[in-house]
Parts: sequence; structure tokens; C-alpha cells
Amino acid sequence: MAESAQSAQLTFSADDVARVRFAVSPLWQVGTSFRLLASGVSDPVHRRWLEQVRPRVAAAGLDRGRLAELIPPSGYAPDFLNPAPAGPAPTLAEELAALTAGPADRVRADLDHLGWHRGGLGPGLRSLHADPAGRLARVAEEIETYWELALAPYWARIRAVLDADVFHRARQVARHGAGHLFNELHPQLSWDENALRLVRRQRKLTRETAGAGLLLIPSAFKGPGLSTRVAPPDPPQLAYRARGVGALWERRAVGGTEATAAVLGRSRTLLLGELENPATTSDLARRTGISPAGVSQHLKALREAGFVTAHRAGREVLYARTAVAEAVLAAAVDG
Repeated sequence: MAESAQSAQLTFSADDVARVRFAVSPLWQVGTSFRLLASGVSDPVHRRWLEQVRPRVAAAGLDRGRLAELIPPSGYAPDFLNPAPAGPAPTLAEELAALTAGPADRVRADLDHLGWHRGGLGPGLRSLHADPAGRLARVAEEIETYWELALAPYWARIRAVLDADVFHRARQVARHGAGHLFNELHPQLSWDENALRLVRRQRKLTRETAGAGLLLIPSAFKGPGLSTRVAPPDPPQLAYRARGVGALWERRAVGGTEATAAVLGRSRTLLLGELENPATTSDLARRTGISPAGVSQHLKALREAGFVTAHRAGREVLYARTAVAEAVLAAAVDG
């Protein structure tokens, strides 16, 4: 995962153009969001998310673990953390299976490159270098913990933004062709005479060294630049900031409560409205005046109906609205 800095040109045959595709990758969201957290920057777009997630990540010790060693606040991060998504929307479990099955020589080469950038590797990464097959499972476990704390409770919102971006880009291709897509995707990209030019890329990029086709990866947490992954025979990956991220954490109106309450009941409708941000049972009881036992009972019913999900955060459990709940509430507002 590397930020761009001089220029490079990637040529496309007809076969390469035919292999251009989009993918919504959980692991790319892990890497870019963890980097944002590690940077210590108070990003105004993600301020609400940062304020909620930073204490959880620190309490779990993830700011001092292997992820913190692998993903610095800026600069190079190992490419093996982002195996090529096999389909348009792989699950985290599928991507972690690909990560842990990664070739040992590729893991070691990436760690050598990271060590060159950072003036050496710490003991945790030296042990990973010595035994990739045995140690990658621990990296995957740490990623799963981070996902549960930082991204899973918000995934319905994040996924909606990423899917909307892909839909918009696919429509551009259908209406205007791939050249228009590349010219509009990012200021650092331009398309001319069957070649994609990347401005300010540090390392050389040719079709011979990059693999066939191209994978375009929208990210909710990317900075303004582009990130690339080049690890043939996999197709090269190009990650960019998704459209609509600016509105990701905006508070959403909850209307039509009478109609929704007629179906779900007033207490459950109230709880869904309060889950604008993930919250614990005690948080919800305090804010709504419903007893903790009552909140637990209602959340259990909402979870069984697919309206909320539960996520372990240390000793607490965070509840979050699902995409189904978001759709119901949005329909009530529109109605």
C-alpha cells in the first residue's frame, strides 16, 4: 500500500480493459482507517468516528500491536495486507483467508521493503518474517478484533457509500466508456491512447511488472491521494477516496415515527432512532428512560428481526443499526 509521488504509465490492451473491475474490499477499509487513526489527525470528515473509535482501539492495545507496526501513519505499508479481492464484494473472512494463505516469499519481500523504509523491523515483525505461515494467523486475529471494534458497528453506513460510488462509476463506463471513467476518477489520473497515467507515483509501473487488468477499490477512509498495490500475477489495485464520504457521518433525520411505531412498537422505534451511533444497553437505557432489562429485551427482538447487530468491545457490547433498519427509517422519512 503506497502513496503516489512522480509519474508512471500503465498501458492497456483490449484484454486489460475487459478485465477492469471494481471491488468493495473490507481489508482496504481496515488499512486506510487504521492509518487515519494512527496518524493522530483530527480529520473533520471522520471526527465523530475517530472520537468514538480511538478509545476502544487504545483500550484493546491495538495501537501497540502488529497492526501498528505494519501500518505506519504515512508511507509504505506491506502489499500482502491487501490480497486481490476474488469478487466484487468479498467478506472479511474471505479476504483474511487469502491473506493467511499468502506466499511466504512475498510476505518476506514486503517486510524487507518496510524495514528499508523504517530503518529495521521490531521484534514482532521479525518473528513474522521468520515464520510467515505460522504468524499470519495472529495478524488476521488482530485485524478481526480491530474490525469488530472500529468498522463492523458502522459497516451498514460505510458499505452504502462504497456501493453508491461503484454504481456511479459503473454508470459512467456504460454511458461514456472507460476513458471517461479514468479521467474523472481522480486528479492524479489521466487516460490517453490506451494508457493510464498516474502522476506523482514513486515506483515504476509497467504492464510487464503489474499483471493484467486493473482493480479499482473505493475507500471511505482514504486521504486525498491514490494508493496502489502491484503484486503480479494479481491485477494491479488502485484505491481512491469514494464519492459521498463527506456526508458519511452526518446525522440523519428519523421521521415517520408514528407509522414505524405502528409496526415495530414505540419503544423499538425509539431505540432504532437512538442508534444513530452504535451504543451499549446502558447508554440506550439512560437516553430513553427504558429500563436496562427492557432495552435488552427489545434489542434481542430487533436483532432477531435483522434490524440491529451486536459487536463485542472489551467488556461491553455495542449495538448498531443494520442496512435493513436504515432502509426502513429512510422510507419512513421519504413517506
